[in-house]
Amino acid sequence: MRMRWLIGFILFIFLFGGSVLAQEPQKPLTLEESIKIALERNLKLHSAIEGVAGSEFRRKAAMTGFLPRWTGQYSYTRLNETPRATTIRPKISGTSVELTQVQVPTGTADNYNFSTTINQPLYAGGVISANYRLEALGVDLSKTNVETVKRDIVLQVRVGYLIILRAEKFLIVAQQQVKQFAAQLEVTKAFFEVGIVPKNDVLQGEVSLANAIQGQVKAENDVATAKAAFNILLRRDINEPLSVVDILEYKPSDLRFEDCLGEAFRQRPEIKSAELNISQAKEGVKIAKSSFFPTVGLSGTYSRFGDEPWVDGTRFREPWNWNIGGLVTMTFGDWGKVAYQVGESKVKVTQAEDLKTQLIDSITLEVKDDYLNVGVAEKNIKVAEKATEQAEENLRMNEERYKYQVATQTDVIIAVTLLGQAQTNYYGALSDFNVAKAQLERSMGRMFP
Repeated sequence: MRMRWLIGFILFIFLFGGSVLAQEPQKPLTLEESIKIALERNLKLHSAIEGVAGSEFRRKAAMTGFLPRWTGQYSYTRLNETPRATTIRPKISGTSVELTQVQVPTGTADNYNFSTTINQPLYAGGVISANYRLEALGVDLSKTNVETVKRDIVLQVRVGYLIILRAEKFLIVAQQQVKQFAAQLEVTKAFFEVGIVPKNDVLQGEVSLANAIQGQVKAENDVATAKAAFNILLRRDINEPLSVVDILEYKPSDLRFEDCLGEAFRQRPEIKSAELNISQAKEGVKIAKSSFFPTVGLSGTYSRFGDEPWVDGTRFREPWNWNIGGLVTMTFGDWGKVAYQVGESKVKVTQAEDLKTQLIDSITLEVKDDYLNVGVAEKNIKVAEKATEQAEENLRMNEERYKYQVATQTDVIIAVTLLGQAQTNYYGALSDFNVAKAQLERSMGRMFP
């Protein structure tokens, strides 16, 4: 009997355990988990990381400029006839000597050549080292771009997360209004049945309830839209079920504007990118100036020749030879072309410095604007919180007065509407505060608090 019970239990788990587990509620997604998923899946970040790899390849390519270049060449030439030279040879006949012209071969019709050359630059006016430093700075620039993209993604996730929470709070308010109007309608119908209130009060209550239901439908749609957008941001299926942890809260901000601005100047990767752009522009000046100087190089060549493919020489020529030499090249007259190029490069340095100054001004204004928005949101939270308390008390009083027919149906409807508006304003202000705080932290250059 015990064995049969055990076998039956195992079969039950095997057959129905999966469906039971599948019906378990989905675990809410935390903000930290959302950020992690977004950073792992975001294609813009993936492209930025690939950009670092591309910059690294360019840096390595620039490094080869310091190394010798080895080239090889193999050729075959077929002449229409064997090369010959005319020579005069004496021909002795008896006691007389006769001079005759004779065609003597001097080469071969089939000619195979192989040569290999090594060129080692010794000095190029600084262009090789400047070009390498330029590409090395490009690697750093790509890395700072990755940091910028990461911070943008984190902000997008935080704002999207808060939008979902705000939509859910608005839905709760809408559902509460539906319940309040429905309860008030029941009271009104009861009063109408005993002849205390006219039919008009019932109709007014039904219209108010219908409007509240429409508001609830819209709030439900807003929640679904916010979740769909968040799923796309996290590169999940747009219809995948989603629930998030409620993190809407108010903690007074103790940040000072000067501290926020100083942190932004220290941590914003955009400023570092601007500085790297200036450094790259200065390397461009060095590259342009390199044409003022001579280039010095060392070259060595090894050659083989033959009338067969394996270039093993001919009876007219040794199979191999080699040479080594140096070359110095200097341009003495280019009608000022290099000077103009240097001037253009210096202009680019000035432009890069101006862009950095403009960026700092823009960041200063951004931090100031976000800092003020946090302050405004804080004030709105306090005002909305007080208004909600007053609206709740106003509704309670009007409901009580309506029961004793001291207040009208309109008074109760207005009180319910005012309470819903006050609650909406409160949750909106609370959401705006958290969004403003997230934007301020992004403008300060923080990844995540």
